[in-house]
Amino acid sequence: MGEILVGTCSWTDRALVGSGWYPVGRRDAEGRLRHYSERFPVVEVDASYYALPGERNSLLWAERTPDGFVFDVKAFSLLTGHPTRESAMPEGLPADHRDPAVLDEVWDRFRAGIEPLRRAGRLGSVLFQFPPWFRPGERAESFLRECAERTDGWPLAVEFRHPSWWEPGRAGATCSLLARYGMAAVAVDMIQTLPSSVPPVTPVTSPRLSVVRFHGRSSAWGTGSKEDRFRWEYGEDELAEWLPRVRRLAERTERVHVLFNNCCGDAAVRAAERMTRLLDGDAPAADRADPGGLEGLEGPGVPRARSAPASTPSPDRRPTPARSSSSSSSRRGAG
Repeated sequence: MGEILVGTCSWTDRALVGSGWYPVGRRDAEGRLRHYSERFPVVEVDASYYALPGERNSLLWAERTPDGFVFDVKAFSLLTGHPTRESAMPEGLPADHRDPAVLDEVWDRFRAGIEPLRRAGRLGSVLFQFPPWFRPGERAESFLRECAERTDGWPLAVEFRHPSWWEPGRAGATCSLLARYGMAAVAVDMIQTLPSSVPPVTPVTSPRLSVVRFHGRSSAWGTGSKEDRFRWEYGEDELAEWLPRVRRLAERTERVHVLFNNCCGDAAVRAAERMTRLLDGDAPAADRADPGGLEGLEGPGVPRARSAPASTPSPDRRPTPARSSSSSSSRRGAG
């Protein structure tokens, strides 16, 4: 059985910092990461989408976290075909992903920036989250092939934002494509009533890793402000829907990363605590069957989530008010 690691998408989000979750005395950069890593075994670095990661930061992150803690690093926006601010580019380089010389330089800098994590055994995965306009086809397959060639030996995870990748008639080909390059497919939880909704499928395309990202179920997905898009409080019944899916993934991969992206106030860390408790079998909801047709996996050998004991969750649920009205500078666009 594979290991299940539960955490959140960012530990530096301004709304989380302003929520009061970090105690007095641990609100500086070092204190926040130490506090977080004492409670969760994995975190996603989303700042690397908005700015190229630096070697010094990667070294400090490895030094400030306990053995076994891992970072999932989101690929820089230019490397996934997203619009990129000129101010985020290295001096003298245009934000042009079609220029081979620019791409070579950005790839080199991104690689150097995360190398200390990889060298220390702290690189959980590199997440390639592609934009909604990235659809199946020859150009997309060529793009993925180039990504694979440039990241040989890295643990990779891929999240598609266009639902056509996982349509019934296409899903098999998508799985084969990702498996060819050893890329782990990212499963997502999100609202299912929008044309852009990605279905909650859980394909396994790498024996090493599976990733599940919880975006919340706000109806403002794709249209509202950052707070509107991600304002969601997961209830235990919603999390319980995923228990058999996550456990089934853990039967087929070495590790499963379960990451919460409902990043308003402390909603993500509280959801991660709840999910940890459910996976550890401390709540009746863990016995609930998977509505998607997967059978629950109970009994001896069921993997336990790695996390410190969760704090008592608040009884509220559904859309939760943002604890901070200002968006983090590192959470302006993607999720």
